Amino acid sequence: MFLRLAQQHREFVQDLVMNLQALTIILERRGYSASCYTCGDQMKSASFMVSLREKHLIRFVVSDYGITWMELWDDRELMKLEGAEAVKQLQELANIVKHSSTIELTT
Repeated sequence: MFLRLAQQHREFVQDLVMNLQALTIILERRGYSASCYTCGDQMKSASFMVSLREKHLIRFVVSDYGITWMELWDDRELMKLEGAEAVKQLQELANIVKHSSTIELTT
């Protein structure tokens, strides 16, 4: 059972990394400064960042060790979420991107 769960987790992380890469491309095409860095080509982890406005930065990190969403304003941490809550916040960002030409997050 645990080996199956470990494999499902690896697949989840890989799917999340692929979606972060796609989100980065979409954001860049809309004029936002966005990046997604992965470690190696096995897609076991990624660091995603997007600058929404001057001094407003979102950072999302995913790896085998965990998932973290950080929202920063002027280099100060406004919000930090982990696990399912971080993924939920990422989904909100993706929904906003999907339905809007400008991004306004409420914190």
